[in-house]
Amino acid sequence: MNYNVRGENIEVTPAIREYVEKKISKLERYFTEAPDAKVNVNLRFNPDKTSKVEVTIPLPNLVLRAEETNQDMYAGIDLITDKLERQIRKHKTKVNRKFREKGNVDFQFTTLNAADVHDDEELELVRTKRFDLKPMDSEEAILQMNLLGHSFYVFTNSDTNRTNVVYKRKDGRYGLIEAH
Repeated sequence: MNYNVRGENIEVTPAIREYVEKKISKLERYFTEAPDAKVNVNLRFNPDKTSKVEVTIPLPNLVLRAEETNQDMYAGIDLITDKLERQIRKHKTKVNRKFREKGNVDFQFTTLNAADVHDDEELELVRTKRFDLKPMDSEEAILQMNLLGHSFYVFTNSDTNRTNVVYKRKDGRYGLIEAH
């Protein structure tokens, strides 16, 4: 894996870079062959004395992404590694289930030891909703979402006649997902 470690309001020292590479390289044990992936790590030191660690690993069939805010940057890096490991295990469980149900499915992970798999939570669909998508603009969709008290809202964009999703971001602002 190729590492791109950036720092905001902090100098990325060789010790920090080495720690990040050491921790994240442990994820390679989940792959049959070491992926030719570019690992993007963003380290930020906030004015309130907390640090934020963001890691993105784009892979051919999966994008691993996690972020963590912590008082101690090294602890944040450890927690990020744990989060990414859970994501890999969860994805592997899902792929293995499809493999058993449908036969041969192409996957790139090695077989995990029984000790490595904790089968975090079963991916169980508990409810299905059907509804008509009303044409509207994104501002009206945000108002509808807020009226319903939801964190996202699916609608047909009246300008493009395509399905869109508005959602509330962690920072309190709004995002729009447009289907192509």
